[in-house]
Amino acid sequence: MGDETLARSYIPFCDAAALQAWAALQRGNRRWAAGASRRPRQDPARRRQVAAGQSPYAVVLSCIDSRVPPEVVFDAGLGDLLVVRTAAHTVDRLVTAAVQYGPQDLRARLVVVLGHQRCGAVTAAARALREREALPGELPSIVAALEPVYTGSSGEVDDGEVDDMVHAHIVRTVSVLRADVLLSGKATVVGAYYSLDTGLVRRVA
Repeated sequence: MGDETLARSYIPFCDAAALQAWAALQRGNRRWAAGASRRPRQDPARRRQVAAGQSPYAVVLSCIDSRVPPEVVFDAGLGDLLVVRTAAHTVDRLVTAAVQYGPQDLRARLVVVLGHQRCGAVTAAARALREREALPGELPSIVAALEPVYTGSSGEVDDGEVDDMVHAHIVRTVSVLRADVLLSGKATVVGAYYSLDTGLVRRVA
């Protein structure tokens, strides 16, 4: 099944630009996973080209995990992606505003919510919820954001439970952003999952 066919099996893209943006991300990700990254548009000429302004073709809301840098994962160039990163791609008003900025001001037609395998923030939240442990500092806000997708298992938190929570959280975040009045009609919002083992991204919402 090709990229465009797969994409259309979820929800329609708002326009050709959004569909093309998703296809470009998929092509770049396949290059990265195959060890054939081109590192496009990362030279001084591109730096000078975008110095006066930017027109990213997609917004990526992803986790802060050091193993999941979106520009690398999608083999993208300078000025291609507007990236917003939080622990486990959790959202609040400021994060939502940052995501809105792409479609509203920069005319990016695609928003990608990118979760990933073995997410440390999700693992920590699951353990805190299971053990009823209060984490230090501001970390409880992450736990609270992930509590709606907590599976409530009684055993040790394992990769399977974490993956279930990650997928559920991707779907939930996508639903929240699709309902946003400043994104609806301006951009297509999709959810995707990154495998640390394979380097591949697949759409899940």
